[in-house]
Amino acid sequence: MTPLQSLVACGTKLWLDSVDPDHVRQSFEWGATGATSNPIIVADIVKTGRLDSELAALVREGLDDEAVSWRLTDTLVRRAQAVFEPVWERTRGDDGWASFELDPLLEDTANTMPVDKKAARYVELAKQWSHGHKNRMIKIPATPGGIAAMEEVAAAGVTINVTLIFSERQYVAARDAIWLGAKRRMTRDTFKSVYSIFVSRLDVYTERDVPELSPAAQGQVGIVNAKHLWQLNQQFWADKPLKLKQEIVFASTGVKKAGDPVWKYVEAFAGSDIETNPPKTNADIQASGRTFARRVDQLPPKEVLDEIHRKVDINRLEDVLMREGLAKFADPQKALIKLIASKRGTVR
Repeated sequence: MTPLQSLVACGTKLWLDSVDPDHVRQSFEWGATGATSNPIIVADIVKTGRLDSELAALVREGLDDEAVSWRLTDTLVRRAQAVFEPVWERTRGDDGWASFELDPLLEDTANTMPVDKKAARYVELAKQWSHGHKNRMIKIPATPGGIAAMEEVAAAGVTINVTLIFSERQYVAARDAIWLGAKRRMTRDTFKSVYSIFVSRLDVYTERDVPELSPAAQGQVGIVNAKHLWQLNQQFWADKPLKLKQEIVFASTGVKKAGDPVWKYVEAFAGSDIETNPPKTNADIQASGRTFARRVDQLPPKEVLDEIHRKVDINRLEDVLMREGLAKFADPQKALIKLIASKRGTVR
C-alpha cells in the first residue's frame, strides 16, 4: 500500500489543489477523487503553452482578456470533472467533484460595490457557472458578500465549496446560511456542502505575530483551529436527515516552514472528511514511504490548548489573515488577465 493509499484507506477523501490535466491524471491514479481550481493554477498552465490553441480560438471569437480567462478556467475544470465523474456517479454525488472559483475581483480592495450588490453578483455567477454540470462545485469566499449570497445559492440547488475560512465565526455564518438555503429546496436528497478551512497560513501568522508562543504550541494553531471546526461540523450535521455528507476540506496543507516534515498537516487530519493537497505535497508524500492512520480527532495536550486559547486573539488573526487573503485572492486573477493579454500576439 502506498502512502496516499493508506491515507485514503483510513477515511480521508483526497482532493487535488490543481486542475492541471497532467496532475489530475497522476493524482487520480494515486487515489484522488476530486480537484479544485484558482487563478494561480490556471495561469501556471497558460504559461506552459498547453492551452495556446484554445486561447487562439477564443481570441478569434473576439473575447476580451477577462472573458478569455473564464473560458479557459471553464475548460480546465470541465476536464477535471470528466476524470472524476465516475466517482461522482458511484458515490451518488458524495464525492468526485471539481470546484470552480467565482470572480475574485469581487473582493478586490479597490472594489467599492456594497455587500448586497456583491451578493447578488455571486448568486448570478454561481447559477451561470454551475448550470448544466453534475459534479461541479462553486467556490464562494467566506467574506461578507459571499456569505450574504450563500442562502440564495444553496436554495437554487448549487453545490457550494466555501473557501477562505480562518475562524469559527466565518464557518458558522457560512454553514447556517447554506443550511437555510438547503431547507428551501423541494428535495434535499442531493444537498452537499463543504467548508475549506485554511491551515498553514495560521501558523505563518503566529510565528510572525505571536512569537511568545512556546515551542510546543508554535506551529500547532492551524491544526488545532481546523480540528475544532471539524468537531463543530460533525456535531451540527449529526442530526440532520441528509443523504450526503457535509464536510470540512482541510486546505492549505503544504508546509511553509523549513524543517517541517512534508506530511505534517496531511498526517494531522488523516481519517475523515477531505484533504485538498497541492501536487508537490502529494508527490512528496508518495516518496516519503509513510503510512497514515486516523489522527483527525487527536489534539495536543491540554496545556498547549490552554496556551493557544490564552495567547492567540482569534479575532485579530481573522482580521489580519482576511486582509492578506483577499490580496492573494484578487491579485492572481489580475495577473491571469495580464498574462492572457501578453499572449494575444503570440497565439494569434
